Amino acid sequence: MTEDPRLPRELVERAAELDERDPLAALRSEFVLPEGVLAYLDGNSLGRPLRVTAARLSRFVEDEWGERLIRAWDEQWLDRPTAVGDLIGRTVLGAAAGQTVVADSTTVLLYKLVRAAVEARPDRREIVADTENFPTDRYVITAVAAETGRTVRWIEPDPATGVQLEEVEQLLGEQTALVVLSHVAYKSAYLADLPGITAAAHRAGALVLWDLCHSAGVVDVLLDAADVDLAVGCSYKFLNGGPGAPAFGYVARRLQDELVQPIPGWMGSAEPFAMGPDHVPATGIRRFLSGTPPILSMIPVEDMLALVERAGMPAVREKSVLLTEYAIAVADEVLGPLGVTVASPRDADRRAGHVTLEHDAMRTVVDELWRRGVIPDFRRPRGLRIGLSPLSTGFTELATALAHVEQLIRSRSG
Repeated sequence: MTEDPRLPRELVERAAELDERDPLAALRSEFVLPEGVLAYLDGNSLGRPLRVTAARLSRFVEDEWGERLIRAWDEQWLDRPTAVGDLIGRTVLGAAAGQTVVADSTTVLLYKLVRAAVEARPDRREIVADTENFPTDRYVITAVAAETGRTVRWIEPDPATGVQLEEVEQLLGEQTALVVLSHVAYKSAYLADLPGITAAAHRAGALVLWDLCHSAGVVDVLLDAADVDLAVGCSYKFLNGGPGAPAFGYVARRLQDELVQPIPGWMGSAEPFAMGPDHVPATGIRRFLSGTPPILSMIPVEDMLALVERAGMPAVREKSVLLTEYAIAVADEVLGPLGVTVASPRDADRRAGHVTLEHDAMRTVVDELWRRGVIPDFRRPRGLRIGLSPLSTGFTELATALAHVEQLIRSRSG
């Protein structure tokens, strides 16, 4: 590096002004912010840990686990998957209590709910999904279709615009059992029309399952208001639960008695410690548990949800929009002349919490950025994805990262 990367003065000043006016700026200090990281732009893949979590984990080991030992199951742990589920529902999903549970990984929960949904529509033989969805979603859908004799009808959306309502409507029919889509496209950040697509599927008599991995904690999600049937999401992105943190599943109350849990386990039974000869499912959302829930891993999620509640989702969403708008403005003014294109929606109402920039040099640019302590991620074939977690990311931090991107691309262009 021959010079300190820096954006044009007006863009630097604009970032400083946004930081100064940011009502959430003080919350950034509550996260672990190591000196060796100049800018962290991967919060949409793995959120930063909160400082308070280290102390809480220590207390858990000393007190809840260390002192109470197995007694803690009866005293509080048995109820934690549904208690934290209710907290997620209330804080970031727009879901009333009793419809969200924390359990398993996203993949396992996705499998359970996809399988349960198609079996609840035994006379319907088709699943609607899209080719741009996250690999796990596509793999699970394909596997369930093969297991149950269903056919997958694939939408092939434009990656830049995401799945459109009209594309879904074209494939809906009397044979549609289930529609499975991501609320936010993991490559472009395109925000799908969740209420509109849900209503269209219901008109066709189908169920809908939404993947909320890139939604929960960064955009407004109103599951109950949209009459959503099913949803899954992870807790290690914008909910900052840490690597391997558990996922959550949402099942609308009206469907809980109808759907059959495809992986019956002891924790989802009516009396887990009765150890009976047959599985009798618990009532309500608890029946979608299978094995022993990850109690320890729920602690960081609880901490982040408490912070999100303090901030309020409207304020979180407002800052997310400002961060992504700033990234796009810099891309247009500084990176565009170097051949960089914006692969995310420009309409804030259709854009979630990240921005993808495309250029043929991005693979090597991302590698060098990581060496410098600037951490975005790379998405094939030519995308640099800027993940902007509103509560832990500052505007000057973002400006610093984009200055390094500009310097590296310019050096490869000249």
